[in-house]
Amino acid sequence: MPSLKDLRNRIASVKATQKITKAMQMVAAAKLRRAQLAAESARPFAERMTGVLANLAGAFDGRPDAPALLAGTGRDDVRLLVVCTAERGLCGAFNSSIARLARDTANRLIGEGKTVKILCVGRKGADVLRRTFADKIVEVIEFKAVKQLGYDHADGVGKKILAMYEAGEFDVATLFYSRFKSVIQQIPTAQQIIPAEISAEAKQAAAGATYECEPSEEEILADLLPRNVSTQIFRALLENAASEQGSRMSAMDNATRNAGEMIKKLTTTYNRSRQAMITKELIEIISGAEAV
Repeated sequence: MPSLKDLRNRIASVKATQKITKAMQMVAAAKLRRAQLAAESARPFAERMTGVLANLAGAFDGRPDAPALLAGTGRDDVRLLVVCTAERGLCGAFNSSIARLARDTANRLIGEGKTVKILCVGRKGADVLRRTFADKIVEVIEFKAVKQLGYDHADGVGKKILAMYEAGEFDVATLFYSRFKSVIQQIPTAQQIIPAEISAEAKQAAAGATYECEPSEEEILADLLPRNVSTQIFRALLENAASEQGSRMSAMDNATRNAGEMIKKLTTTYNRSRQAMITKELIEIISGAEAV
């Protein structure tokens, strides 16, 4: 049975923790609105770019001179997994869910006999994956000193990936991130970015549109395909930023509630122990008086 002093210290410690979690919840709530607006604003641009690519790609179906970023290398031996996570923790299952999806994908590809390479964007994902795939992580890109992520940061990551692709270091690149849906729901997502993956819905939507290209389709794709890689990475970073704040807000709210329940239980235990000690002292005083 802990002493009254131990209980008082524990209650004070939990109250201090509760203040911290409440403050973190309020900060996450303040940041969430701006991050959510940025993520939602980036979606139409990224989707429209995919639509334009779908329309232009139709002209290269089956052609041997199709761009490598569109048609691929013709092989599927080496896979690059670009895993985007946060730089900080205390955000629930946000980081672990992305890392779990990447880990399951890596295990499946290795089981199929493919070579897997991992490029981590964000420290927390690297910390998780390093336990199992330390020898497969080719680089870790951190943005812990960056307060506001911009397109330039995504473009730097995109150029690094493109340089690796041109050097023949991989055949297919897949991007892992968490798509923001609501404060309580973020969806871990895997998206192929090299070669550009065009969904059936995008192809169907592009079939009803006609584009007159100036300059030629080849010149447009030569600029658009590399830009699309950076755009999809930028979208993933924005989605991650909103998902991280939403997940942190929910996690800190739960932590604050749990701290409140723990304080109630500890206070009840403290009061009962204190009452038992008072009763014991009274019994000792009465017994001593009767003995006299």
